[in-house]
Amino acid sequence: QVQLVESGGGLVQPGGSLELSCAASGFAFRNYAMGWYRRAPGQERERVAIISATARIMDLADSVKGRFAISRDNEKNMVYLQMNSLKPEDTAVYYCNAGFGLPGLFNWGQGTQVTVSS
Repeated sequence: QVQLVESGGGLVQPGGSLELSCAASGFAFRNYAMGWYRRAPGQERERVAIISATARIMDLADSVKGRFAISRDNEKNMVYLQMNSLKPEDTAVYYCNAGFGLPGLFNWGQGTQVTVSS
C-alpha cells in the first residue's frame, strides 16, 4: 500500500526557513519522479517543485525559484523541500506525490501545514 507522509511544517516568520520531508513507501520510489505541491486556503492545489527519479532534472514554480530547493534520497525513500526567504503567500498545506505533475500518481497524504506570519 502506497503511503506518503509529509512532515516539517510549522509557523515561521517572513524571511524564515523550513525544510519539509516526505517519507514514501509501498512503491519503487527510485523509479519515480517526485513532486511537492501546495494548497492555500480557498485555492486549487498547485505544483511547487518536481525532481526526476535520478535527480538530474529539477523544476520549480516561478513563484518559488531562487527560494526553494527540492532534493531526494533514493536510499531512504525520502524527498525534501528546503524553503528559504518564506513569504506570507507561501502559507499552505504542502503535499508530496509521485509523477511529473498534477493530479499525482497516488492518493494524497495528509500534508503538512506551513504558516508564514509575523
